Amino acid sequence: MQTLALIVIVFTILQLIVVMSNLFLRPNLQNTRHYPDYFVSVLIPARNEAKNIGNILNDMSRQPYKNLEIIIYDDQSEDRTAQIVEEIAKTDSRIKLVRSVNLPPGWLGKNFACHTLANVAKGDYLLFLDADVRIQGNIIRLSTAYAEKQKLGLLSVFPRQLLVSFGEKISVPIMNYILLTLLPLPLVRWSRFASIAAANGQFMLFNAKIYKSLYPHEYKRKHKVEDIAIARYFKQKRIPVACLTGDESIQCRMYSGFDEAVNGFSKNITAFFGNSFLLSVLFWLITTFGIIPVFISLRSNVSAAYIFMFIMIRVLVSIASKQSVLVNLLYLIPQQLVIGLFIFRAFTFKYLYQYQWKGRNID
Repeated sequence: MQTLALIVIVFTILQLIVVMSNLFLRPNLQNTRHYPDYFVSVLIPARNEAKNIGNILNDMSRQPYKNLEIIIYDDQSEDRTAQIVEEIAKTDSRIKLVRSVNLPPGWLGKNFACHTLANVAKGDYLLFLDADVRIQGNIIRLSTAYAEKQKLGLLSVFPRQLLVSFGEKISVPIMNYILLTLLPLPLVRWSRFASIAAANGQFMLFNAKIYKSLYPHEYKRKHKVEDIAIARYFKQKRIPVACLTGDESIQCRMYSGFDEAVNGFSKNITAFFGNSFLLSVLFWLITTFGIIPVFISLRSNVSAAYIFMFIMIRVLVSIASKQSVLVNLLYLIPQQLVIGLFIFRAFTFKYLYQYQWKGRNID
């Protein structure tokens, strides 16, 4: 029992070190010197996004960065997505709509949408955004300047997640907790190991020449966690990649409730652990029940130090993610239990049931 307790302590110390690196060593885009205003293709795949698409298009129209084209791929939506795009396009000639005819065999919907958008894009940089993202300020200019300065093939930014309902508050912060305590994001750019990679499909900025030399969405056309897979693919090709946490200039409400969040995260939670159910379960057990062997077999002062580190990890993750520290501390226990639910649902989707997203089956 004491050996198990020591493993828990060591793992918690490592988590604390990782999250501190992500908080204190992250680059500041505001300090990036300005480069020329490269022509940027903003590419938005959309399927049944009538409630969101108008918001992101209005954000784009108000962008101070004007050297843009904005292309939306309507992926056989069954709502008013296409009509809303057409209405807004009348007020901004940079907005264009591409309609899907069908989904070819062997492709996942979003991957094919992104590939199609890239084929019609003319920009020096390709910025893929999800339809539920909101942007403001100079995020496009600062991102392209940072990518140019660092000579990146891919820059991905994790938006600040907007949490409205109780279900979102006990589920969505888990993504940041896992990412920021397991992966030192500075190493995504510094390290050559392909396994040290991360990306978020909500905001992915590609150098267009590099993208069109590889067409990564086509190469990963069957991959349901295509963002991380593409980041690893680029690193395998020795193409520089960076992944950053964002600020108020880029936000997203990923899911509108608990059920949607569970369904969404169950698709990709094991990708954070190298697609290993064993590692994901071990992570959940250590971070959820590790307190038991620590309290049973170690002295009280060591147990107190463990509790302090455990709480500080949540505090630092919340600060780095621009989330409420108080909310994440209040919902700490439910969040830990929900991690287990995500893993269980991912297991059932893989071995018992077929995963479905937006009305389509995903193997």
